Amino acid sequence: MTFDDDWAALKADAQERHSTQMRLNTTGAGSTASGTDADLVVHQDDLGAVGNEAFRIHGGLQKRADIAGAGIDKAGAGTTARAAAELQGRNLSAGGELYTTLEVWSSQVKTVLQMCAHISNHLDYSKKAHANDEAEIAAALTRRDGSAVPVSEILKYVK
Repeated sequence: MTFDDDWAALKADAQERHSTQMRLNTTGAGSTASGTDADLVVHQDDLGAVGNEAFRIHGGLQKRADIAGAGIDKAGAGTTARAAAELQGRNLSAGGELYTTLEVWSSQVKTVLQMCAHISNHLDYSKKAHANDEAEIAAALTRRDGSAVPVSEILKYVK
């Protein structure tokens, strides 16, 4: 089948379906099928800065926001927990409220700490995974002789 025949068949098929789907006819200006000019570009410096900031926030938050562990005594109770116990022992409702505040605060701090650790640890994996994805896509859309797969072949994957 010649290009003109192939093109005419594709146009007829599109007119029949009245399709509003996007058609990818090129990989963009300057891009090549070998993946040398990838669409997804993330530089190691960018990832390093984000990861470093997440690590810095994690360390600072862990040191400064631990009100449950601040001023721990031999029994393992922090000053806030001891104050709540003292208030409850004197039948003041503020003691129970202080315990609730301490539990909510500690839970929220742990959540933020987990997210900072997740961000910091996940960035290296993301960079490698996306580079591998780009290489696989480039390999799948390249013929053995190095030429790009024609659009008519690519459309088979999206039908």
